[in-house]
Amino acid sequence: MKTTETPAPVPAESGAPVRKSDAPPGGPRKGKKEGTTLNVFSHGVLVIWAIMVGMPLVWAVMTSFKDDASIFGSPWSLPDKLNFDNWSRAWSQAHMSDYFLNTVMVVGGSLVGTLVLGSMAAYVLARFDFPGNRFIYYLFIAGMSFPIMLALVPLFYVVDNMGMLNTIHGLILVYIAYSLPFTVFFLTGFFRTLPSSVAEAAFVDGASHTRTFFQVMLPMAKPGLISVGIFNFLGQWNQYMLPTVLNTDPDKHVLTQGLVQLAVSQGYKGDWSGLFAGLVMAMLPVLAAYIIFQRQVVQGLTAGALK
Repeated sequence: MKTTETPAPVPAESGAPVRKSDAPPGGPRKGKKEGTTLNVFSHGVLVIWAIMVGMPLVWAVMTSFKDDASIFGSPWSLPDKLNFDNWSRAWSQAHMSDYFLNTVMVVGGSLVGTLVLGSMAAYVLARFDFPGNRFIYYLFIAGMSFPIMLALVPLFYVVDNMGMLNTIHGLILVYIAYSLPFTVFFLTGFFRTLPSSVAEAAFVDGASHTRTFFQVMLPMAKPGLISVGIFNFLGQWNQYMLPTVLNTDPDKHVLTQGLVQLAVSQGYKGDWSGLFAGLVMAMLPVLAAYIIFQRQVVQGLTAGALK
């Protein structure tokens, strides 16, 4: 009778069991090298992008202090002296002060109306289920994709029939209607990220829907309101097509119309130094608003992603 001999087991080595290394092929040095290369590339792209964006702004500021001869003679050189007469001439003689005041009234009124109406609509769409909820939401999304060029002619007749052509309040209402689709779309997603337990606790304490919205949910949505407010402010401040069609009264022109009028104020010879001074004046409020609220803008944009 034959018996099968089982080989003796090999004694295990003393110490902890050996585990397969999860390190990438080539060791940690290769992974660190790839990360460094990617970091250098991304920073290089950001530097190039910053130069492309910042150079026109710096050039416009420098040009606003030059005279017309220096602008065309040496456009890339620093100004020999700071000609503040360009700024004073643009502010007073070119009526930039009037255009600035009109723009502040239009944008201020439309921004408040857009945020109030948009936040209320977004809160209802995000928190309450009712027949037609999704249809209304997608209707606002469709409004974002509707080209403004197709709406100019019917919009002109609607505003004219309402007696609001060439008026400040007419522009305010049109700006609100133009900005509501994006505002509702943005804030609906933001309200969905907010915890519902706080609103439920307010209801238990006897708060009404109106009080819960204005005193509980709206303060919680402050980052989102600031973010969408900055975006609307940029779009409304730089709007040119709508006021050109709906506001032909020179006394009620906004900044964008005033800059165009300033460029051709002297017929074929434009006041280029005054034009660049007015251009910088128009840019300063936008830059100041973004610099002041940049942290809230980033917080509002990333709140939904970090939820």
